[in-house]
Amino acid sequence: MGHSAAVWDYRAATEITKDWNGVDKIVLRSPRGASARVSLHGGQVTSWRNDQGEELLFTSSKFGNCGSLEQHGFARNKIWTIDENPPPLGPNDSHAKSFIDLLLKPSEEDLKCWPHSFEFRLRVSLAADGSLALISRIRNVNGKPFSFSFAYHTYLSVSDISEVRIEGLETLDYLDNLCQKERFTEQGDAITFESEVDRVYLSTPNVVAVLDHERKRTYVIRKDGLPDVRFLTPPKAVRGGIPICFPQFGNCGSLEQHGFARNKIWTIDENPPPLSPNDSHAKSFIDLLLKPSEEDLKCWPHVWNPWEKKSKSMVDFGDDEYKQMLCVDGAVIEKPVTLKPGEEWTGRVELSVVASTLCSEQFDVQRGMVF
Repeated sequence: MGHSAAVWDYRAATEITKDWNGVDKIVLRSPRGASARVSLHGGQVTSWRNDQGEELLFTSSKFGNCGSLEQHGFARNKIWTIDENPPPLGPNDSHAKSFIDLLLKPSEEDLKCWPHSFEFRLRVSLAADGSLALISRIRNVNGKPFSFSFAYHTYLSVSDISEVRIEGLETLDYLDNLCQKERFTEQGDAITFESEVDRVYLSTPNVVAVLDHERKRTYVIRKDGLPDVRFLTPPKAVRGGIPICFPQFGNCGSLEQHGFARNKIWTIDENPPPLSPNDSHAKSFIDLLLKPSEEDLKCWPHVWNPWEKKSKSMVDFGDDEYKQMLCVDGAVIEKPVTLKPGEEWTGRVELSVVASTLCSEQFDVQRGMVF
């Protein structure tokens, strides 16, 4: 475990306790009173509070234990260990911060599903100003190359989704998952939400802002090594009411490395659309049909909002809670990462909050400032 800066006592700033399920969790604190909770279950940040004690991450009030376990890759469903002796990071990654280093290695069962050996290191840190940072390092300790996709799923608490806008993605191309992943170009000056949204923005800048007019604050998201951005409002990925902030890692998407269709129960199609005569003449055959369930639909969260109708159909999500959250994912989606043996990839995201007092404020993408 690393050491935080000498401006406050490391032992007082970092505490290891048990969560409701008996799994170790780590509480990080800043000298001004901000805090973050990190669970060894999935390496998930389950709480991030400012110095006023306000929760900045969204959790559904309908807490349950529902949802597909593997819908965001296997990393979030494994028990991580505390990394007592991690390879060094840069001085800025630990200076004046309380932090914890976690480590995930594949089990024998994992290797049966995804036959590649790796070391996944995650540092979660809380700075003196209350900003939260996650740094992921994935090393190929395999004898052959492998490819993977990655995303930080970050569920932000907002006042009302209709009062929120996103800046920093203007004029960019995006894939719209409500239109069979068709490619479009963003035409608006900012992204606002009036209906369901499910998008993946491509080749994005390193700084994106989420402006919440009603609460007069702006989330500033800084990222590195993560070219794409996915949006959900609200999360189809809320499993057990604990979305929060966690890394997704898997073979170009998840443990469902060959798509989820192979892992579903299909039905016999009693009335299929006709095929050509040659496809059935002098042949015995069966027609099968697969349609997505609500749980399947939860597996594809990008820039997305199921909105009112779908929220009511989600057992672990309140009917009106779609108004109170936004998911913004720094991600690698369009072009998966490929690592040769011995190579390491690093991706990081930093979340901070700044005050914003005017509905007409503008966001400077280059400087990461509201003015």
